Amino acid sequence: MLTLYTRKIMRLTLLTLLTCLSFLAAHAQSTGVLSGSVRDKQTQAALSGITVGIEGTTLGAVSDDNGNFRIADIPVNTYNIKAQSLDYKPQVVYNVVITSGNVQVIAIDMEANTVGLTEVTVKANPFQKPAETPLSLQTLSAQEIKSNPGGNFDVSRVIQAFPGVGGTSGSVGGYRNDLIIRGGAPNENVYYLDGIEVPVINHFATQGSAGGPTGIINVSFIEDVNLYTSAFPAKYDNPLSGVLQLKQRKANPDKIQHNVRLSATEVAYTADGPINKRLSFLASARKSYLEFLFKALQVPIQPSYWDFQYKLDYKISKNLSFYTLGVGAIDNFSFLVPDEQTPENIYTLRSNPLINQRNYTNGYGLKGLMNKGYWNLTFSRNMLNNKLDKFEDNQNPIEAQRTLKIRSQEIENKMRFEYNNYYNRWSYSWGVMAQYDKFNNEIFSRVRNEVRSNTGVILQPAVTIRGNTALDLWRYGAFGQVAGNFFKEKLTLSLGLRTDGNTFTYDGNNIAKTISPRLAASLLLIDNLKFNASAGRYFKIPSYTILGFQSNGSYVNRNSKYIQSDHLVAGLEYIPAQGRRVTLEGFYKLYNNYPVSRIDGISLANKGGDFSVLGNEPVNTNGKGRSYGLELQLQQKLTKNIFAILSYTYYRSEFTNATGSYEPASWDNRHLLSFIGGYKFKRNYELGVKFRYQGGAPYSPFDLAASQQNYVALGTGIYDYSRFNDLRLGSFNSMDVRLDKKWNFRKWSLDVYIDISNIYASVQPEYPKYTFKRTADNTAFQTTDGGQLQQDGSNAVPLILDKPEATVLPTIGFILEF
Repeated sequence: MLTLYTRKIMRLTLLTLLTCLSFLAAHAQSTGVLSGSVRDKQTQAALSGITVGIEGTTLGAVSDDNGNFRIADIPVNTYNIKAQSLDYKPQVVYNVVITSGNVQVIAIDMEANTVGLTEVTVKANPFQKPAETPLSLQTLSAQEIKSNPGGNFDVSRVIQAFPGVGGTSGSVGGYRNDLIIRGGAPNENVYYLDGIEVPVINHFATQGSAGGPTGIINVSFIEDVNLYTSAFPAKYDNPLSGVLQLKQRKANPDKIQHNVRLSATEVAYTADGPINKRLSFLASARKSYLEFLFKALQVPIQPSYWDFQYKLDYKISKNLSFYTLGVGAIDNFSFLVPDEQTPENIYTLRSNPLINQRNYTNGYGLKGLMNKGYWNLTFSRNMLNNKLDKFEDNQNPIEAQRTLKIRSQEIENKMRFEYNNYYNRWSYSWGVMAQYDKFNNEIFSRVRNEVRSNTGVILQPAVTIRGNTALDLWRYGAFGQVAGNFFKEKLTLSLGLRTDGNTFTYDGNNIAKTISPRLAASLLLIDNLKFNASAGRYFKIPSYTILGFQSNGSYVNRNSKYIQSDHLVAGLEYIPAQGRRVTLEGFYKLYNNYPVSRIDGISLANKGGDFSVLGNEPVNTNGKGRSYGLELQLQQKLTKNIFAILSYTYYRSEFTNATGSYEPASWDNRHLLSFIGGYKFKRNYELGVKFRYQGGAPYSPFDLAASQQNYVALGTGIYDYSRFNDLRLGSFNSMDVRLDKKWNFRKWSLDVYIDISNIYASVQPEYPKYTFKRTADNTAFQTTDGGQLQQDGSNAVPLILDKPEATVLPTIGFILEF
C-alpha cells in the first residue's frame, strides 16, 4: 500500500512533467565542443603529439606542446574518446556526453609502453590499476554518477552498486549514505578531494562516524571517482575499510559557462571558466527546499541545507602549479507539528534531535614536476560545528525536560608532502604528514531517568552523561612505497610501509605500535586473465568524541589504542573484451582494539547509523572483530549504447561486545546484490535502471519493562542487549528507474529527467519502533486508567511500530547548460 506522501508526490510530478514537455515539442539539433589535456600517468608531464579521436566518427585532434587539445563541431551525442601514441598504451575515456550547452572538459592520463611493440599487441584497458592496488579498486566516471537512477547526483549512493558496498537499509529505509564496506562500520572510511582530506561529505553528518542522508560534493565538478576497498596505498592514513578518492575536472579554458540544476528537492548553480590565461575557476552553490515540500505533505521533519564548493587553478610555470579548493555546508533540522499526531508522527518528533550543523574544508596545493616524477605539498583546514538538542517533547521544548545538549567543534589543520619518482620498471614514493587538531565539546545526555516505586524505593537510578572538553593534540605520520614490474609486465610487486602517532594518548608517541606493512602482487596467468593478491595492516585513531570524553574532569579514554585491521585479499580479473571485465575476489578482515562502550557493553563497530553522535561515552579498546566474504562483479563500459555493472557479495561480519563472544554485527546483511545499467537511445534519450538487494540486517529486541519506564523521557525504546542482534529484518530490495531527454539548441541545452525510486513499491524493512498508543482522535496518549500519562509510563499502552508502508518517490528535474 502506498503512503499518502507518495501519492501526493506522484500527482505533483506527473502534472509538472506534462506541463514542461508541452513547451518542448519542437527542438533543434546542434553541435558541441570537447576540450581536454593529456598527461603522462606517472610523471604528470604534459604530452604533445597524442592523437585524440572520437570513436565512430572521423573527428579528432593532436595534443599541443602543453598537452591540450580541442575538437569542435561534434554532433551532439554520447561518445567514447580514444587517445593513442606509439610510445604510450592507448587509453579510452568512456561515456562522454557532448551537448551544445557546456564544453566537455576531460583529462587523459596515459601510461608509457615499456614493452616493445613487436613483442606484444597493446590494447586499451580502462581497468588498469596501479601496482600498489592491483585489486579491490573501483572507478566511476562523472557521467555514470550523474545518470544514476535514484542517486540524486550523490556519489555515496552510486558506489553502493559496487561489490562489497552496502548501506544501512534498516535505519531509515535505506535512504542514508552510511557506507558499509565489506562488513566494516561507517566510520572506517576516509574521503579525499584532489589530495585534500574532506572528513565530512554528507549533510546532517553523524559526528564520530561519517554518514548522513545526502551528499555535499557537487557532481558537476567531478571527473572520476576511485573507491579502494582494500590494498590501500601507504599515503592514506586512518582507513580500515575504504578510501573514496574524488578528482575534480578542469574548468573550460575558453569561456565562462553555466549549469543550473532544478529538482523536486533542491536547486543548484555551477559556473566555471578562465579568469586569465593562467588562472581558472569552478564555483557552485546549492539550496534545498525540502522543508517546503515536507510542510505541504505534512511530514514532521523539516530538513534544510545549503552547500558551497569552489576550486581555483593557477599555472605558475610549465613545471609548477597551485590550486585551492573549498567545500562547506549549512544544515538545519527542525520539526513541524503535523495536523495528524499519529503514533508514527509522534515517534518521529520524540526520537530525533534538533540539528544545527556547520562544516567546511579549505585546502591549498602546490604541485611540482621534475625529471621522471613529481611532488605534492598540501595544506588544509577543516571544521565541524555541531549543535544537537532534544527534549521530552520537541514540539514544546522546556529546559527542565531536556534530554540532550551537545555543543561540539572539531578543527583540523593539516600538512602533507608526497614525493613520487619513476625509473624504468621501478616506482617509489615517500611522504610525511603533520596536523594540529582541536576538539571542544559540551555534552549533557540523559541516558536513563530515575524511577521510584510508590513507596519511594529507587527501581532504576538516573544515568546522565555530562562533560566539557577542550582538547588539542598533534598527529603525525610517514610512509614509503616501492613497486616494480617484471617479465615484460607479467608480474608486478608492491611493498609499502606506514606509521602514525599522536601526542595525546598514553602510547601515542610509540610509533613502533602502528607500523603498518602492506604487500600487493599481480600475475598475468594467460592473456586477459590475472591473479591478484594483497595483505596489509591498517590503523585508525579513535574519533575525537572518544578521545575527548571526560568524567569528573579527567579524560577517561586516554588509554585508547589505535584500532587495527588486518586484510588478506585474493582474486581473479578477466577482461574478455575492451571495456568489459569480470572479477572474483575473496577477503578476510581481522580487527583488534575496537572501542566497546562501558555503559551498554556494545562495540562501537555496531553504532553510527543514525542522527546522534558516536563515541561520547567511556570505552575500553579491547574489542575484536572479523569480516570475510566473496565478491563477484561483471562490468561493461559504454559499448553499443549499453553500460552496466552487476555485482554480488556474500559476507559475514562479527564483533565482540563486553562479553568477549563474537556476535553478528549490525551490518551483517550477508547478501548484497546490485545492478546498475543504462541504454542510450537515439534522439538523446537515455534510460537508467538500478536494482539493489540486501539480506536482512540483525537487530536486538526491546527490553519492554525498561522501554516503558523510560519512553517519556527518551522518546525511544531501550534494547535488550542480553539478546544482542538475536533478530533479523526482512530482506531489502528496490528498483529505481530514470529517463533522460536532452534538447540541444544553438548555445544552450536542456536535460529533462524523471526519476522514480522504488518503482514497484517494495515494502522496505525498518527497525521496529517503540512508542505508546494514542487516543482515537490522536490528541493524547492512551492510558489504562483514563488519566494523565505518568512519567514512568506505568499507565501507558505500549505499541511496537513494525509494519512499514511502501514508499515510491518520483521526482522530475531539469538541467540547463549555457
